Amino acid sequence: MSLPSRVQIIDVGPRDGLQNEKQPVPAAVKIELVHRLQAAGLTEIEVTSFVSPKWVPQMADNAQVMAGIQRKPGVRYSVLTPNAQGYAAAVQSQPDEIVVFAAASQAFSQKNINCSIEESIERFAPVVQAALAAGIAVRGAMSCAVGCPYEGDVSPSSVSHLAGLMKQIGVQRVDMADTIGTGTPLKVQRALEATLQHFDIDHICGHFHDTYGQALANTLASLQLGIWNFQSSVAGLGGCPYAQGATGNVSTEDLVYMLHGMGIPTGIDLDKLVDAGAFISDFLGRKPNSNVAKAILNKRAG
Repeated sequence: MSLPSRVQIIDVGPRDGLQNEKQPVPAAVKIELVHRLQAAGLTEIEVTSFVSPKWVPQMADNAQVMAGIQRKPGVRYSVLTPNAQGYAAAVQSQPDEIVVFAAASQAFSQKNINCSIEESIERFAPVVQAALAAGIAVRGAMSCAVGCPYEGDVSPSSVSHLAGLMKQIGVQRVDMADTIGTGTPLKVQRALEATLQHFDIDHICGHFHDTYGQALANTLASLQLGIWNFQSSVAGLGGCPYAQGATGNVSTEDLVYMLHGMGIPTGIDLDKLVDAGAFISDFLGRKPNSNVAKAILNKRAG
């Protein structure tokens, strides 16, 4: 079994992790979280979303957060752009990468953004072209690529269809996301194989939620296929506001611990990462949603 010789992690905690929090998180706290993540060795961070504050009030300070970050050379800062209006606002903040998104499930697309998958891709085409022309990288998030809260299991052919559409409009790399965390290893491998029909191994990222406790098993199944890019969220923050019952992304601490234990380097300092997770969890008034963080913090306290 040949596993990747290294793994690249994108921490999505500041955006995907915090967007669902009911209590407002001040811009200064978000900026400090980004600073702590980059100090821990993260070289890709999904910072914020340029979405209407009417829909996601937590992200209303997007421009302020982007302006407040002391950018570190070699770190890629990405932002979510839901439409042309969001892109126009995002460009002012000079992101290194924008993220466009579509669902592999028609039902989820209709419920989430009131249009079909094909219509959502059509809307994103000019955004993608504008970003590429401006020298900004483009990533495509394929949500509900394994399971959907309305349709149940999502077929690999649906995933392949969406990946093909994203490739056609110029998306450079894609996230194969198990948004509601119902995936299991073989289902995840089939969804990845469907994605590989359109994108090569270097341009596919695994994004797993831990709703049913399968995220690390699904990561291992992805590693076995050669996938070496993954997304996770510090302290296991997050969930999907449009997917009932979906808990947080796999925690970055748990992912890093597993990878380091397998001898796969990530470039991340686990102790500093645990500190970053403890910082944001303290602010939110709860313990980190990471088994590794809890174990390390208990050990330190003892």
